[in-house]
Amino acid sequence: MSQDDSLITEVMETLSKVDEFMSQLYKVYLTVKNEGFAQTASLGIHRCDYLLHSDDGNDIRNAHIQQVEFNTISSSFGSLSTRTCELHRYLLGSLDSYAGGQIKLNQLPENNAIEGFANGLASAWEHYGKPDAYILMVTQPGERNVFDQRWIEYSLVDKHGIHLMRRTLAEIEQRAIINPTTKTLTMDGHEIAVTYFRAGYGPEDYPTQKRYVDVYTADLLRESFAGLYPLDASPEGINAYKSALAHPDRYVLKPQREGGGHNFYGQDVVNELKKLSVEERNAYILMSLIKTPPSKNLMVREGEIIEGDVASELGIYGIYLSDGDKVLVNEVGGHLLRTKGHSTNEGGVAAGFAVIDSPLLV
Repeated sequence: MSQDDSLITEVMETLSKVDEFMSQLYKVYLTVKNEGFAQTASLGIHRCDYLLHSDDGNDIRNAHIQQVEFNTISSSFGSLSTRTCELHRYLLGSLDSYAGGQIKLNQLPENNAIEGFANGLASAWEHYGKPDAYILMVTQPGERNVFDQRWIEYSLVDKHGIHLMRRTLAEIEQRAIINPTTKTLTMDGHEIAVTYFRAGYGPEDYPTQKRYVDVYTADLLRESFAGLYPLDASPEGINAYKSALAHPDRYVLKPQREGGGHNFYGQDVVNELKKLSVEERNAYILMSLIKTPPSKNLMVREGEIIEGDVASELGIYGIYLSDGDKVLVNEVGGHLLRTKGHSTNEGGVAAGFAVIDSPLLV
């Protein structure tokens, strides 16, 4: 889908008219397209997030998974979730006698997200074919999530002998050089084999109908899809708009943003929709609200123990490397479990809504 120009054009031509940020991204895409794509290979490090859903929001026995979103850039917390898993496995092993044997070690699945991230980047680096080339990680100025990112850098050096440098978009704009003939990217004197984006998904980071799978697979995927509705001028979009105004508690209003804290719930859905023209509504999508049955648990945040009803969101990392139509790597790369208070709508850890957790298999 990411290489389908007709699909990208169809979506972005509409979206770019109502969202300045998306318009600027689309201009970059069109500029590169007009110059000609010099690099046919692309690497994706993605995360697909799921919540449990039951129709009444309480009965966990009849709950089933629903996809919250598919993260295509800066899929974070792979390293910290790996360390959290190791911490929980260590604590269980050291305190097993106190747990009365109720939980077995094999109920806490091992998490190989750091290894998955590093292996994915290394596979793309090897495909580039230059032993002296570096990997470039694009980061935000004053990056708060540096400890999650550093473990990937350490693993690349330790396990693969690959060097990684961290630079902001401003630094890249100032010091990077692109060879006009070969399109080779050089940063601070080093040729770059892979550019790994951990920034660039929001405006603040910039200073300046076809089926793709077979019917059987499509049906399996659709089982986990929550309802998604357009908010354009089509009959479906108008009906979705009216339904959201009449029943705002059934939906989430989502803009084209990453990072958490951008969605609208409840009465805020009505307030936001009433501000928007029909054209401006194209920048949003309406999603059925996932009703997650509560569980009892303890959370530790900023040194304090918080006890009460919680909900957990499971993210599965995927590593995907392709060169044109040829798939070179396509594998699972670990997982992330975030737990939050049941009454909290948002789920970001860095945004202060959730904590990193480990899944317990029962």
